[in-house]
Amino acid sequence: MAEQINAFHMAQQQFDHVADMLNLDPQVREMLRWPMREFKFMIPVRMDDGSRRVFFGYRIQHNDARGPAKGGIRFHPAETIDTVRALGMWMTWKCAVANIPLGGSKGGVAIDPSTLSVHEKEQLCRGWVDQMWRNIGPRQDVPAPDVGTTPQMMGWMMDEYSKLVGQYTPGVITGKPLGGGGSEGRTEATGYGVIYHVREAMKHLNMEPTKSWAAIQGFGNVAQYAAIGFIEILGGKVACVSYWDRKDRTSYTVSHKDGIDPHFLQSITDQYGAIDKDKARAAGYKIESGEAWISKDVDVLIPAALEGQVNAETVQKISGRVKILAEGANGPTTPEADEVLKARGIFDIPDFLCNSGGVTTSYFESVQNDMNFYWTKEEVLTKLDEKMTGAFHAVLNMSEKEGVYMRDAAYMVAIGRVVKAMELRGWL
Repeated sequence: MAEQINAFHMAQQQFDHVADMLNLDPQVREMLRWPMREFKFMIPVRMDDGSRRVFFGYRIQHNDARGPAKGGIRFHPAETIDTVRALGMWMTWKCAVANIPLGGSKGGVAIDPSTLSVHEKEQLCRGWVDQMWRNIGPRQDVPAPDVGTTPQMMGWMMDEYSKLVGQYTPGVITGKPLGGGGSEGRTEATGYGVIYHVREAMKHLNMEPTKSWAAIQGFGNVAQYAAIGFIEILGGKVACVSYWDRKDRTSYTVSHKDGIDPHFLQSITDQYGAIDKDKARAAGYKIESGEAWISKDVDVLIPAALEGQVNAETVQKISGRVKILAEGANGPTTPEADEVLKARGIFDIPDFLCNSGGVTTSYFESVQNDMNFYWTKEEVLTKLDEKMTGAFHAVLNMSEKEGVYMRDAAYMVAIGRVVKAMELRGWL
């Protein structure tokens, strides 16, 4: 069912709902329902066997009223113009709700990167920049890694841009490797940011973190550090994680009765988040179906994979024990599922608030690139914690003041800030 959901229609539906609540001017609404600029282009790549293959790339710049557009680049076989549109729109709200001076954008290539050699991936990354370099930059639009892309790929992209403009420009891309203009703390940032939000939600709900269990969907970068943070920052336990196996073309849930050890699972996980099932079983882990994570008897659910995973069908499987849904992924919960969560009183931390730690630390990376002065990991994570805590309470205060669902409150805060910037710049 998740595959049938149009992410952009969902993003527009969520926006329209809050625009009605805010009684937003129809002309302003139309400007915010659609991206300001869209790019679709071909990327020809010379493959290792000597053949030439053409890939399709995208870049969507949704809104840049508050500052340069900001958003990741996905390499995923299911990428379409509409998924990128939705993600670009969500980035606008994410930067605004985190109160960082950036707009929203997103990019992608329709490809499974695991099918490419290292050399082919490098050529594809450089080819993406060759098509987009005139329309990205530290003061225009700043890409970053996302699903299927890595810090090394960002390093290649930064290098290609620097060659084309004739000067070293580390600030054009964030999420770069350490030593190549990257920031300490960026690897942990999104996952730890999720946990800072969970911590504040637990305080609000008078929950005891050390007695709490979580179930996590995914085991990419966000899920890995959300699991580590839930255990090491909060003192709780993680019942399971899930992952997509590219070889089997199916997903699995990996669980342990005593709670998982995320560091061990990292040691048997490939660069795309796939866990070695045989090694996991040998260490006492149970391998279940990919959907098993959502029905676990836990206190916190953290969907940290792809969009549309908590939908009208799967939401019915959520245990009565669950008190918090922390959206580590972009757009994991459909509007139909939201209605069920509201009815059951499950506290939702919406995606563009919950997972804003990554873009916030990307902003910190850009600041450090501009200064050519770099902070320690402790400094970065302390600044991140302050930003995430402030963002959470701004949304919680709006939720309580207006008597609305947390997702609606987050949209109210974000849309209000974007509209204000548009007004101040004379766009309205």
